[in-house]
Amino acid sequence: MPSRSTRTRPTSRTSRSPRTPSRIAPTRETLPAEVDDHRDRHWRREGARQIDTAFDVERFVEEVGFTACLTDSRRPGPSLYVAVCGRRDAVLPRNVQTDPEASQTWLLKDEVIRRGKVYYAKLSRGRVMFLAPRMVPYFQAIWGVRRREEARRLSAPARAVLKALRKEWEMATADLRTDARISDRRVFMQAIDELQAAMIVIPGEVLYLPKFTYLWTVAEGRFPDQLVSRKTIARDVALREIARCFLDGAGLTVRGELARVTGLSRADAGRGNRALVAEGYATMLSPGVYRLSRLSSSVDTPAQP
Repeated sequence: MPSRSTRTRPTSRTSRSPRTPSRIAPTRETLPAEVDDHRDRHWRREGARQIDTAFDVERFVEEVGFTACLTDSRRPGPSLYVAVCGRRDAVLPRNVQTDPEASQTWLLKDEVIRRGKVYYAKLSRGRVMFLAPRMVPYFQAIWGVRRREEARRLSAPARAVLKALRKEWEMATADLRTDARISDRRVFMQAIDELQAAMIVIPGEVLYLPKFTYLWTVAEGRFPDQLVSRKTIARDVALREIARCFLDGAGLTVRGELARVTGLSRADAGRGNRALVAEGYATMLSPGVYRLSRLSSSVDTPAQP
């Protein structure tokens, strides 16, 4: 999650300073114009569709399936921050405390967490992401740890935190650390991150008074239909549906892009994309490059820089 230095109340969006062109980091591939236009529409990188409210955020997450929170144009994939900015070249400044768009994104994130209609957590490889409820079972099939596996797969500190949290169901950071009897703050935060990555624990609310803290809760309490199921989703099905969800918004995915966005291995990302090719949903243009079949056939292999 972002550091505490980013936790500031946003200024009004009407008080933004004039927008100046931002630097865009060089990419390994130059995407065709049709693909960039497709991404602009679906990832809300247009001023006409930029995000202003928590309801907008929830609708955006449902449309794209999953999105990062505070990444910018230098990272692949959809981003809430970029959608708040409403432009494809958005770059986070060095001092985010003074940036109204970063502050607005942070406040919207807090409100969306409180509303509890979309899934939010620090997931695989430390990626802070929003998930649409429909995508939660597929992510759990890849990264989730089910209750019968907890003793074998979770560390001792993570099990201690989880045991304490299940007694109260919702606890502030300091109280949870005390009840888990973990004196080392670093060990405690590693346990929290482990439980988030395992899709067991999520932040349920953010409080700023009397002091800043997260209220942590058990994920299945907010998303029982998605996380408590007798039906097990096969890994190959989950990989295919995660790849489908990303390709719907991206239009075309280049080498390693799906892996970088989701935290999948490149081998697993390739398996998901090839499954889409097998059913005719995608076309492979070259090794590692897949195009959405319904996208204009004029979209060709991305040019090398």
